[in-house]
Amino acid sequence: MKKMYFIAVYPPQEVIDEIKIFKKDLAENYDNSKALKNDAHITLFPPFSRELELEEDIHEAFQKINTNISPFEVVLNGFGSFVNPKNPVLFVRPENNENLQELYSKVTEKFNFIKYSFHPHITVGYRNLTHENFLKAWEAYQHKNYKTKFIVDKILLLRHDENWVPIAEKKLEKL
Repeated sequence: MKKMYFIAVYPPQEVIDEIKIFKKDLAENYDNSKALKNDAHITLFPPFSRELELEEDIHEAFQKINTNISPFEVVLNGFGSFVNPKNPVLFVRPENNENLQELYSKVTEKFNFIKYSFHPHITVGYRNLTHENFLKAWEAYQHKNYKTKFIVDKILLLRHDENWVPIAEKKLEKL
């Protein structure tokens, strides 16, 4: 049986709850219910499919990721978008962050079988968001103020079992 996996950074619960307010707004006012399925996160390696019997190999590779990095702060500041007419995305934008880029590089040293350009973001609206509704939502969100920050002190490996479930974590610590 195949399962889906991915690697991400999750903000603390209070930030997840704040961002869920925006996701609820998109579900209620822009017909974008799919946004509510996942908690707020920054993807470091996108979803991939593997046989469940190979999960131990995934765990081993995950544990080999070099997390010899001091925990660091990520500042979320405003909203951004990927204006793809077929699959538009509305997101909370993190400010540029060298530590996040470094962490992504360290993840892709061990997980490099998918070509993935790294554009850190926390998705608010996507999937069943029509281009028309995206344009309306973007009109409302492009100048909306939202600013917060959180400390990244670990990365998570998640597996899809009805919902995304963390199955391993790795702490960031400068040795």
